[in-house]
Amino acid sequence: MSQGTATRYPLVLVPGMLGFIRLLLYPYWYGIIKALRRGGATVIAVQVSPLNSTEVRGEQLLARIDEILRETGAARVNLFGHSQGSLTARYAAAKRPDLVASVTSVAGPNHGSELADYLQKHYPANSAKGRLLKALLRFVGWLMALLETGYHGPKLPVDIHASHQSLTSEGVALFNQRYPQGLPETWGGHGPKEVNGVRYYSWSGTLQPGKTDRGGNLFDGTNRSCRLFAKTFVREPGQCDGMVGRYSSHLGTVIGDDYPLDHFDIVNQSLGLVGKGADPVRLFVEHAARLKAAGL
Repeated sequence: MSQGTATRYPLVLVPGMLGFIRLLLYPYWYGIIKALRRGGATVIAVQVSPLNSTEVRGEQLLARIDEILRETGAARVNLFGHSQGSLTARYAAAKRPDLVASVTSVAGPNHGSELADYLQKHYPANSAKGRLLKALLRFVGWLMALLETGYHGPKLPVDIHASHQSLTSEGVALFNQRYPQGLPETWGGHGPKEVNGVRYYSWSGTLQPGKTDRGGNLFDGTNRSCRLFAKTFVREPGQCDGMVGRYSSHLGTVIGDDYPLDHFDIVNQSLGLVGKGADPVRLFVEHAARLKAAGL
């Protein structure tokens, strides 16, 4: 067995909004955990509230990190966060840098999501459309909790309004004032690679204009959704993955920000049927090797 991904510290995978570990037989991190473990890594996917504020999710993650350290005997962990999971991981690292060796943001809205801003403007909470959207999210969250087979802990709290606010540009700006670790000083730049002993990395994708060949995934509903959501982007038009802008995703060392991957493909969802030329699993495997080379 190759030991190319056998990092010093466990790899902990943190999902985004409406995230899960496994729905029936369908894993959130499709093929990624298996590939990392094949290379020798200790990999643990965690569950936090699928709909709640970043701070609440971050406290849940800190509690889970304590359990992981006790279970594995490790001194620290490497955090991978997808979407809101990036902000959740950043919170944990800012609060307890002694427990976190690295934070890797995968399509993280580190400066907010223009989609969240659009929904805030056009679907205000006190409007009929806003109440309908809230009811839809509540139903989706309930259904996912019913189908979740990878999590066996206590019921996690839900706060749809707090979840949405945590992803708006305004909400993330407030979060960044409190927890600026790893953020670039200039728009579109790299952030510091290390803060308080924690290494920071990021990567993200963009929708490829005019490319409709889905590499056999002709029924990829999430890609169609992302292309529809991309129309709400004004600050980064044509430079987003459908939910997060290219430069908004930057944190620490930017490994790449224009991979041909939408917001779901970047964690190999839709059963791994991503577009031609895209290999999200390889990005995780290569990064684990990068962390190993850095002594993490």
